[in-house]
Parts: sequence; structure tokens; C-alpha cells
Amino acid sequence: MDIIGLSRNYSLKHSDEYQDLKSRLHRYLIQCIEDDQVSLKAWEPEVLSSYAHGRISRYISEHHLAVNRDDIEVLVRELIDELTGYGPLQGLLADDKVDDILVNGSGNIYVERGGRLQQTELRFIDDNHVLRVIQKILAPLGRRLDETNPMVDARLPDGSRVNAIIPPLSLDGPCLSIRKFRKEPLRASDLLAYRTLNEDILEFLCRAVETRCNILISGSTGSGKTTLLNILTRYIDESQRIVTIEDAAELQLDHAHVVRLETRPPNIEGEGEVTARDLVRNVLRMRPDRIVLGEIRGMEVLDMLQAMNTGHEGSMSTLHANSGRDALSRLGMLAGLAAFRGTEETLREMVASAIDLVVHVGRMPDGRRRITQIMELVGVQDGHYAIHELFAYDADSDSFRRAGGKPQTGKLVNHPPHGHGER
Repeated sequence: MDIIGLSRNYSLKHSDEYQDLKSRLHRYLIQCIEDDQVSLKAWEPEVLSSYAHGRISRYISEHHLAVNRDDIEVLVRELIDELTGYGPLQGLLADDKVDDILVNGSGNIYVERGGRLQQTELRFIDDNHVLRVIQKILAPLGRRLDETNPMVDARLPDGSRVNAIIPPLSLDGPCLSIRKFRKEPLRASDLLAYRTLNEDILEFLCRAVETRCNILISGSTGSGKTTLLNILTRYIDESQRIVTIEDAAELQLDHAHVVRLETRPPNIEGEGEVTARDLVRNVLRMRPDRIVLGEIRGMEVLDMLQAMNTGHEGSMSTLHANSGRDALSRLGMLAGLAAFRGTEETLREMVASAIDLVVHVGRMPDGRRRITQIMELVGVQDGHYAIHELFAYDADSDSFRRAGGKPQTGKLVNHPPHGHGER
């Protein structure tokens, strides 16, 4: 009897039967590798595939299992991925169309494509399988994940960001979030094509960068703040020295003179941490022309505002917020948490003096990103921020409009547009 050609089908990946077979084959392959003293790292992929195919076919034949030829190929491919790579995530990590990978326990894997979240048919064997893959991801990074340290942030060698959290903090099993790093960063032409902005806004932002306005980009998670920040840095003059500070290095600056700095978490003993505030303070001694802070999220807010106020014009950063006005309120709240000792009025004066423009990026319900607002921070009047709205987005017509005439910031007055050709 030709066992491989029978009609019974294990290819329904969500079935318990398929997962049980896969689990048994996984254990069997590991035992074969140990018995044969196979070095996975030393073998070429073709040799390893041939080895796994032979062992799996033999197991299926010896146990009289009805698995067709196509399913054997699928099993071989998935088991090799699990042995040498990241299990069911291997193909997703290699797919350039996937932006985010979200694992909610062993049975639910979601991805974001084109701004939309969708559930996949992929799954892990069990929670232990998820843990093995997480540990494999973290092992080269020198990070630890266990019951005493049940959550971790890390960055893969390709720049992708990883967050993992496990029981007892995660009640439904190990959870893993991966924000993939683009091999080819988006450019201004891409934002125009996606209608994240229009020509008028792009020309204005280009001019704002060239004339060294201090710019704060606000928005929610996944709205495209870092993408926009990265694009704006392309308009900085080549003669200027840029120093970037990030928790996880994502910026891809196409610039001749860039110094990239990254924070460092504490080690296993809880020592050796280097915060964004430490780096901002150090940057001031590095003769930067412009400082680009990936995100303002804590104690570094005061040092960044002081830097913007003391000769480092043209600096930029991002901030999580629901609107441009909310971004200014969050700056005040963060400054309070950073033990700012002055009055609220003094703080507002400091913020208004430091920041010229607030650019808010919104994420629409259908996943589209839009620059929804550009505000000019003119100063403080009667204890409140004096704000001049320059551009706004109309969701009903999906269009942009000039909201309030010409900018009043001195840097932007009487400066004609210089075009927006990218380097």
C-alpha cells in the first residue's frame, strides 16, 4: 500500500490532529538529530531539508499514517523552520508586506498588512513552543525572560522591535509583539502616493526643516510618527552634524554626518542602565547641530526642551498624544513627573520658546495614515498657549486645507519654498 498517496488529510493546520502529528514529528526529528549527532548550523539548507524529508517519510511509513505527498512537504518546511528558525513566525518575518506580528498565546497569531490587522491560520503547538521561539529570539540579544523577569523589550539585529510578556503577568499564555523594520524606508513620494499628506504640506514641512524650526510630531501608536520623522531628516543640510537618540534604533537617516545613540536597559543584576535623559545630557557635549530624539516619554523632556532653547535649532522628536493640543499638555505632565521646579507659567513659556511646530499624525479606522493637523506655537497669552493652526485634515472629504493663513514664526516668514527633492 502506498501510504503517502492516501486521501486522509492532515493539512488543516488548525486541527488538533495535525498539531498532534506535528508535535510527535518534532520530538522524533530532535531525537534523530541527537542520535545521528547532526550539526544544524554546519549543514546547508538543502542538505537539512533532504535529511528531514527522509526521516519524516520513514516515520510516516513505519506508523502507517495516511499523509499525502504535499502535506509531507509542508510538514518538512514547518519543522525545519521550528528547528532552525522561529517556527510559524519564520515566513511572516520574511514577508515584506507584514508590518506587525502579534502572538496572543499559542493559538492566535495576527499580522498587520497595509494598515489592517488580520488573523492568520498559523499557530504554535502549545505555550511551551511559543516560549522556545521567544527564547530563541532573545538569546543572541543577551536578554532574559522568566518568571522573575516576565516581560522584556528588545531589538532584533535587523532593527525590528520585540516585546514579550509571559505568565503570570499574561493570563492567556505568552504574548509576543514584533514591529518589523523596513528594509527600504518610506520616502516622501510614498507619503504622497498614500495621501498621508499633499504637495502643499510636504513643501511647507520641507521649508520648516531647512529653516531650522524645532518640530514635535505627535500621534497614536502605529500612526507613522517615526516614519514621518525619518523622512523629514532627509531635508537637513549635509553640512550639519546630527545626533539621534532612540530606545530602539529605527531611524534610517540618509545623511553624511550622523551619530546614532541608543539607550541601554539594566542588566540581570539591575545595573548599567543608560536612559534617554543620560544620552540627551551627553549629546550636548558632542557639538550637535541638530538633535533628533526618537520619542519623548519621560525624564528627558526637560533636557530636550533646554537643548531646543539653547542653540540647537532644528531639533525634532515625537510624542504619543491624541491631538496637537494634547501633545502640549503631555509635555507639561512629563515635565512635572521630571520634577520641574518652576511655575506652570514658566513651563509654558519654556515649551513655547522651544517648539515652533506641532505636526499631528492620525490613523484612520481603515488603517490609513493622515497628517491631521499642523500647529504653530506662537507663544503664551494670558497663561495659555497661543496656537496658530496652519493645516487641517477634513475626514469627510479626505482632503487637506490651509487653516489659518501664513505662519507667524519668524523662521518661516519670507522664506520662499525650496522644493522638496529628496537626496
